[in-house]
Amino acid sequence: MAGAVDLSGLKARAEQRGSAPPDAGPGGPGQAPVVEGAPAPAGGYVIEVTEDNFQTEVLERSMTVPVVVDLWAEWCQPCKQLSPTLEKLASEGGGGWILAKVDVDANPRIAQMFQVQSIPTVYVVVAQQPVTSFSGIQPEPELRSWIAQILDALRERMPGIAEAEARAGQDGGEDEGAEPVPEPEDPRFTAAEDALERGDYDAAVFAYENILAEEPANTEAQAALAQVRFMSRAEQADPSAVTRADAAPDDVDAQKAAADAELAGGQVEAAFDRLVKTVQRTAGEDRDTAREHLVGLFELFAADDPRVTAARRALARALY
Repeated sequence: MAGAVDLSGLKARAEQRGSAPPDAGPGGPGQAPVVEGAPAPAGGYVIEVTEDNFQTEVLERSMTVPVVVDLWAEWCQPCKQLSPTLEKLASEGGGGWILAKVDVDANPRIAQMFQVQSIPTVYVVVAQQPVTSFSGIQPEPELRSWIAQILDALRERMPGIAEAEARAGQDGGEDEGAEPVPEPEDPRFTAAEDALERGDYDAAVFAYENILAEEPANTEAQAALAQVRFMSRAEQADPSAVTRADAAPDDVDAQKAAADAELAGGQVEAAFDRLVKTVQRTAGEDRDTAREHLVGLFELFAADDPRVTAARRALARALY
């Protein structure tokens, strides 16, 4: 993403206030080298960031450890599901990475700098540069894996990561060589997975819905429910759905069925494009129905899938 997001505006603002940024490295502004042997950031691992403290809390901290920037808003329900998971993981990380939370309504300049199209959106900033990002909700296991990959890739370049991990070990972490204790299986998920193996989609949907009734923010159940619902629809997809939809462009139900059929056949871009165009030419309840179906299809893919990213941008243009 080098060059795709320019954070220099907020950096310049800090300079005007008399807060000098770190010296730029050989690559020039925004390409400062990672500081060898610098200590990991002190204090809490979850920080509320504003336009005024962005320089110190994000850019300067990113010279020693990765800073994960969570762009959210109070009215955003998906944000309220994603943010607590990120906060939990940041606390467990012990300072190997920092979570910077940004309210986009209170800090529109930061949202503009990151070119935010939708929220929640999450960026990773390293050495004052955004290096990767995703939008939307992610299950906790995928978030853990994503963060682990980032730390593995940067550990040798950013000593602050290893130092934080060493401190965590000294403070009572697991003994080296000790066998990891596997987490007990959740019987609710086991029941859902058993139903899915039997091909009983209704029972699997019922099981996942029960989990979400008890835990509305359970991202693993949310992702699994979206997958099962689509699998059920895809199994019943009519090959002639696309032809019927092409003959009736204003029939939203026909467009939804055709998009499912295209997606089931591996035509991802065609399915997304069909629903974006349906949103463009409809209004009111029909438009909301098409948009919600498209967003539901997004949930079947990784948030950083380029096809999803392109379709989200097209949807934003269609809506606004």
